[in-house]
Amino acid sequence: MDNGACSYRRFLNGEESAFDEIMKELFHGLVFFVDRYVHDVHAAEDIAIDAFSDLIVHKHRYNFKVSLKTYLYMIGRSRALDYLKHRKVIAFTDLAEETELASGEKTLEEFVLSEERKRVVNAAIASLPEDMRVVIHLIYFEEMTYEEAAKVMKKNRKQVDNLLYRAKKELRSLLGEDGELLK
Repeated sequence: MDNGACSYRRFLNGEESAFDEIMKELFHGLVFFVDRYVHDVHAAEDIAIDAFSDLIVHKHRYNFKVSLKTYLYMIGRSRALDYLKHRKVIAFTDLAEETELASGEKTLEEFVLSEERKRVVNAAIASLPEDMRVVIHLIYFEEMTYEEAAKVMKKNRKQVDNLLYRAKKELRSLLGEDGELLK
């Protein structure tokens, strides 16, 4: 998969619908990635839209040397850091999170256990330093290569490799060697 580069070439050649394909393929992942920085889904959506608008306004900044996904994530990370630098610190707390039980797929007990495992893993990941959280997200959730993650994080491949190794080691110590806390 070219992560949208072919669609972007078509968009540059005048095919407007190609940009919709890019949005459908990459928007939600970018929002999720940016949300890891800003911890505000609405701000993350705004930042992601801003990153996509950059593709429209500055059409020739993207040079096709990296995947379009990597390029967008680089823009998203940069804009998220700018947002954090300039915003006023206001703490918001969600009163309730919406979760839907799939119709008949899981029993209530399985659903609760699954959600608890997710909560434990997310809490363990959240307790990691920022660079470790980001590298885990990019490599495992966004399925980026080490090189792509290195470009997004503005590090070299070896630094990404070392960060990932330390992050996994730290998660093992937090969750137990065989994931005892997940059982």
